Amino acid sequence: MRKHFSGYIENNLANRDDLIFITGDLGYAALENLQAKMGPRFINAGVAEQNMVGVAAGMASQGFSVICYSIAPFVVYRCLEQMRNDVCFHNLPVYIVGNGGGYGYGIMGSSHHAIEDIAVLSGLPDIACYVPAFIDDMNTCMTDMFARRGPAYLRLGLGKPMPAAFTPTPWGAMKIAAGNKLTVIAQGPVANNATEALSKNPHNESISFFTINKMPLTTLPAEIATSIAETGNVLTIEEHISIGGLGSTVALLASEAALPIKKFISLHAEGYPGKKYGSQAYHQQLSGLDEANISHVINSYF
Repeated sequence: MRKHFSGYIENNLANRDDLIFITGDLGYAALENLQAKMGPRFINAGVAEQNMVGVAAGMASQGFSVICYSIAPFVVYRCLEQMRNDVCFHNLPVYIVGNGGGYGYGIMGSSHHAIEDIAVLSGLPDIACYVPAFIDDMNTCMTDMFARRGPAYLRLGLGKPMPAAFTPTPWGAMKIAAGNKLTVIAQGPVANNATEALSKNPHNESISFFTINKMPLTTLPAEIATSIAETGNVLTIEEHISIGGLGSTVALLASEAALPIKKFISLHAEGYPGKKYGSQAYHQQLSGLDEANISHVINSYF
């Protein structure tokens, strides 16, 4: 996803005189094209993420739009005070881009993981958090993000192309089943594990699948609300803790809309139950976010 992000900036935004790109000493083999094209508007702030966001807020207060790029946990957790006080309380166009969301940096451990980032940021004033599931809906997210002159966060991971059966929407993607028996809602690239599970599942034609790419979510899209009302069965999937994430949001909004739910399961990041670090696939498996467990949970509805 980071190369697609870099290409989008190069082809659509790099010539804007009001756009500044700041990196926290990261982006090898992905951002060189932007450095060459943007010249002095491409700044390496070094390993000083808090200062990077503070400087970005100052620039944004003078009419610039500023992208701050780093590894997701570095640019989210270290910079929370700067994002809250300097950026969000002043509703400034500072766009935080975090690479390797969820367990993306694997064996590097918890210091390099971002599994609470959406919960941490989405409660701040005026911010929008974007979590594309597929390469295809990155453009939807970035077009919306850069069109709004306000705080934003873009979480990048290892994305794949959107499956052919899916229809892109302004809020994500969807595949509506003819014999609707189960509503599956996913967020972020872990949706690819779910699509693989669905493609091999005998109940595939009875399952409606949706992705949500923007948080906070204040209302359920009509198609999702209709599907939940029809099925009464909901499965949410996210590489994020349960608190403040997709599952808790969907549960709240469905309750507020008085949608009848018979069975609701949330698959989410479980932290570190094995007390060990490993690859992203290892952590997904421990959390039940792997293809095999997703298939097993889907079968439990039938």
